[in-house]
Amino acid sequence: MEEDAVIHGASLAGLTISPSLDLVAENTQVPQLTASIDRRVVWLCGVAIVLGVAGALLAEALIKLIALITNLSFYGRFSIDPSSPANNHLGLFVIAVPILGALVIGFMARYGSKAIRGHGIPEAMDQVLTNRSRIPARMAFLKPVSAAIAMGTGGPFGAEGPIIATGGALGSLLGQFIRTTPVERKTLLAVGAAAGMAAIFGCPVAAVLLSIELLLFEYRPRSIIPVALGAATAAGMRVFFEGSDPVFKMPPIEAPHLMAMAFYILLGAVMGVAAAAVTRIVCAVEDAFERLPIHWMWWPAIGAVAVGVIGYFQPYTLGVGYSNISAIISNQWPTQFVAILCFAKFVSWSIALGSGTSGGTMAPLFTVGGGLGQVLGAMAVALVPAAGIDLKIAALVGMAAMFAGASRTLLASTVMAFETTLQPFSVLPLLGGCGASYLVATLLIKNSIMTEKIVRRGVAAPHEYTPDLLQQVLVRDVASKHVIALSAKQTLGQVRQWIATDGPDSHHQGFPIVDADSVLIGVLTRRDFSSAKATNDTALKDLIARLPKFVYEDTTARQAVDHMVRHDIGRLPVMSHSKPPKLVGMLTRSDILSVFRRGLDESAQEAPTLKMPRLRRSATKRVA
Repeated sequence: MEEDAVIHGASLAGLTISPSLDLVAENTQVPQLTASIDRRVVWLCGVAIVLGVAGALLAEALIKLIALITNLSFYGRFSIDPSSPANNHLGLFVIAVPILGALVIGFMARYGSKAIRGHGIPEAMDQVLTNRSRIPARMAFLKPVSAAIAMGTGGPFGAEGPIIATGGALGSLLGQFIRTTPVERKTLLAVGAAAGMAAIFGCPVAAVLLSIELLLFEYRPRSIIPVALGAATAAGMRVFFEGSDPVFKMPPIEAPHLMAMAFYILLGAVMGVAAAAVTRIVCAVEDAFERLPIHWMWWPAIGAVAVGVIGYFQPYTLGVGYSNISAIISNQWPTQFVAILCFAKFVSWSIALGSGTSGGTMAPLFTVGGGLGQVLGAMAVALVPAAGIDLKIAALVGMAAMFAGASRTLLASTVMAFETTLQPFSVLPLLGGCGASYLVATLLIKNSIMTEKIVRRGVAAPHEYTPDLLQQVLVRDVASKHVIALSAKQTLGQVRQWIATDGPDSHHQGFPIVDADSVLIGVLTRRDFSSAKATNDTALKDLIARLPKFVYEDTTARQAVDHMVRHDIGRLPVMSHSKPPKLVGMLTRSDILSVFRRGLDESAQEAPTLKMPRLRRSATKRVA
């Protein structure tokens, strides 16, 4: 080749880009960092507030529907006043009530939608991860109705799971009716779910945290702000309907002492073991039903037999049981009675949930965890009476820690227990207990009770939400500085001959093309050089079909990757911000992968960089 056919890296300082290309770059070519907050987010916030109102109304309607079905099923009266199935006088006929309700649910699942089976949150997660947050319209009707029938006829579930699923379905439907992106639709789904939960429990902060940990899988202002506004709106609506009293009332508690605090953390660790065991048992029950030689439509009725029989002997296991939780954390019942209720509730709920009945997991886990916490607290008080252990705090920590370990929602569980009781001195033991439970449960079992089902379907559920490494690295830090640029006036034959020499600089896959004034006019690849349509006499400038796509040196690696994906290219010239811009490097896929190598290196253990100074012998002797 001629001497000026290849311009080596040493000459890159003289390479520039034409003003016309620079103007195009500023408008279309160079990826711009999306603003965290813009007019679109403001519009989304307005939609979120509307969704918050709708979610609260939907939650209130669900509670009233559960009360109506409960009154009809157990007392034969038409009333929407809250009532507990525990006070019924049906005798043995109480066994038939859950079975009749389960038959209706099986029929709805068979001929309506199979997706109504289960507790709702895994199904919502599945739609977020696999279906671009599109939930079928019929779910907004079938899920709350089926859940109300299940709980109203004595199913040992909570209303929170179904209302989260229903609120999420409402947000998803709205996102499908209007023009949105999949990311915005996911945000609307999370807004609806958070609004439903905030309206049920009056816990807007916990609802936002739960949305982050189970639905959004991210922490960005564009999604967090709408979710927060929707949850706050729904919680305000709850105050309008129900008042400002906490959902779970309990007597005031005092700040724990050091020994008591140590016990609450240890209690949290034990609850982590229990949470892992609960998850495995529920999955085993589901597997047992899967092996039954009958259609899944009849499984809820089979599970309801256990619900009815257990409910006959222990009626407090029937229904939602929010009042049971209040009684446990207030230490109103004897420990022996709480232990029996805790065990009976767990057996009834695990069988019913494993059979595919529609209902939530939060209230049952709160009941089981609170009861177990009180029992273990009573044992500790008997063994170490001077430790100052409060059975009310032990029950509260057990309640929250059980849910934290089973669902892997550390912050949401901690804040939820505080918001639903409004006990300021509970935060410290709750945080310690939930943290210990989260740690132990994660060590014992990989998936949570929320993700195990969808993981079995082949869905990769996120376990950690880590910062984007590509967002933290600038292009200038990873791009190749030694760039081989080719002259536009050279012919294709010359380049082919140069490549055939198999020199160290001819192995690159892409080459910047510059004109006589060292101005960048395009990028060509080895595939372009091997094209059969071009002859050896063809000038390189005649092979350039489009303006070059490039990035500036202070662009993040994330922006550059998005740029490469959007234009389906594997390499980008890197330009400076000088006037005129200069070519300072070339970014390839291998350079992008090197960013992840840095991430792996940061996870590797390093030798200590600081060492303790050694005392001289003389100084040691003087001290002696």
